[in-house]
Amino acid sequence: MDLEVLSIAANTDNNRNIENPTHVSKLKNSVCGDEIKIELILKNEKILDFGYLDKSCVYCQASASLLSKISINNQKKKLNDLCDKAELYFDDNVKITEKEWVSLKKLIKKENVNKKDCILLPFKTLKKIVST
Repeated sequence: MDLEVLSIAANTDNNRNIENPTHVSKLKNSVCGDEIKIELILKNEKILDFGYLDKSCVYCQASASLLSKISINNQKKKLNDLCDKAELYFDDNVKITEKEWVSLKKLIKKENVNKKDCILLPFKTLKKIVST
């Protein structure tokens, strides 16, 4: 187990319900059974608050933690683009170059490709909200 992944997953600041969310999305990984629910407060195309609840492995937890941190105070359109690109970042030919997404390099990398479905579950759940 990667200690950096454990450290990221241990940050549970946004692992919570939020009061009066404007948007909610929930998904389950059919491969391993991980589940995640994301609640947002979205106003003027900007995410003001992000909470998540999960029953998942440490990789999914770490992914949700990082995604929640970079989503707050970010534009819906930018996050939609990030969700579209997230899967490509596991390929060595596609690098995370955007300064605001650099923290994702700790998790989304070729060495973790066997946990790709778990890591991408929060992105897919967020995508259901930000793509509309």
